[in-house]
Amino acid sequence: MARIAVIGAGTGAMAAAARLAVAGHRVTVYERSQTHGGSLGRYARDGFVFDTGPSLLHLPAVYRDLFVKTGKEPLEQCVTLTQVDPASRHLFADGTAVSLPNASRAGVAGALDRALGEGAGARWGDFLDRAGTAWDRSRRPLLEEPLPEDRQVLNRDPYPAVRRRRLLRSARQAGTLAEVGAWELADPRLAALLDGYALSYGLDPRRAPAAAALLPYMEETFGSWYVAGGMRALADAVYERCLARRVTFVFGADVVRVLEADGRAAGVELADGTCADADVVVLGAQPRPGLVPGQQGRPGGGPAGEPPTAGGPVPGRFLVLLSLRGAREAGAVHRTVVHTDDGAAEQEAVFGGRTAARPTVTVSRPDDPGTRPDEAHEAVTLMATVAPHGPVDWTDAALRERFADTMIDRAAAAVPGLRERIVHAEPRTPADTAADTGAEGGSVPAPALAGAGGAYLHEGNRTALPGLYLAGGWSHPGGGPAHAGMSGALVAGLVVEGDGFRGSR
Repeated sequence: MARIAVIGAGTGAMAAAARLAVAGHRVTVYERSQTHGGSLGRYARDGFVFDTGPSLLHLPAVYRDLFVKTGKEPLEQCVTLTQVDPASRHLFADGTAVSLPNASRAGVAGALDRALGEGAGARWGDFLDRAGTAWDRSRRPLLEEPLPEDRQVLNRDPYPAVRRRRLLRSARQAGTLAEVGAWELADPRLAALLDGYALSYGLDPRRAPAAAALLPYMEETFGSWYVAGGMRALADAVYERCLARRVTFVFGADVVRVLEADGRAAGVELADGTCADADVVVLGAQPRPGLVPGQQGRPGGGPAGEPPTAGGPVPGRFLVLLSLRGAREAGAVHRTVVHTDDGAAEQEAVFGGRTAARPTVTVSRPDDPGTRPDEAHEAVTLMATVAPHGPVDWTDAALRERFADTMIDRAAAAVPGLRERIVHAEPRTPADTAADTGAEGGSVPAPALAGAGGAYLHEGNRTALPGLYLAGGWSHPGGGPAHAGMSGALVAGLVVEGDGFRGSR
């Protein structure tokens, strides 16, 4: 039995903790805040309840596997999962609207043909076929295996882009997601649809490799799921599973240093000077300078490339939590994306450290009695991807209110009579995210991507310091609840089976 110290109580860290406890280890989780869940936060006021992080679950198989491997009760016995149908509604700048069915390729194609014109569905379907090829080529090394030392297989872009012939010039093919949209989809609305997927994950479509096509492929193939009570209920279930497996949690415990002895990790030091010995340390929070002995930031110590924005600031999320009077109308869609009319300007702003004049806004309207005080009210969340705190001063009250007002204006296209129904509007900025989670600037890590010479990979789960492992969204295979859960499985496998572990099969 090894003593294992886990830094952070996000979902990736807790997934690792539960698996390690089941393997017979004595696990203690140290969390700087007073609660668990990391980015899966919750805000409640006067009977209204909101998620302050992701609102939908993709790839639920990750958490089904976690619950199967750590106890008798399966995931669906611990939380209620419902497929969201339609998966999303899209409002484009020209007034076109389309609702996309959940996990139905034929249904999506038909909806696109009816809304955008004959042939739109086939072009999107052909694109998803190519994205499926990229998925088959990269799935195991990108998501299911520890990051290999030889990363050549992930440095190359797995997306089979269409070669584009040009008069009197050599053929070219798309190298970025934006080029895929412009050259292969041949409709500005389909291109906006594709850009919207990237932006929602905090990726710049102008720079993200074509392999980012995996993101819409995963959503449209495996579906979008709502957790009753909000995604915070999933974090609660993982926390309860950890407690059932005798994982110890210490809240209000800010780890300032990983201890080292005889050339390997040997425990953690807390801000109050307390030291706790450990045989293994799992870092489940964003690495920061000084945390790991002899290293100034990147505990992996390897050439993992540039950050997932290829050198620019990693974006955060701006939320407006709306308490509304009036019942949710029949037929209201759970998720509506109101696309901007100037994608280039928005991308320049978000990834250039400024605020966008007309942001893309995602409107979440869950049909869940647990999120509202009664049937005469509704809880609605607006989300926009924005520059992190730092390049933009999100503590500026005037700026915060002005940007929230812009988002409400944009969302009015998706919610009838929105302004007249508002009881209370609560803005949540990247500055709030930074305070809640400790993430620098309130940035939100994106999923790892193959291609671009490895620039969109994250730190491997092994590190240069023996006995120190990385879990959670800032490590392989990247951000988002599903990817964070995968990181927990990888770390547990490496600790239990050693460096010979190659992933579950």
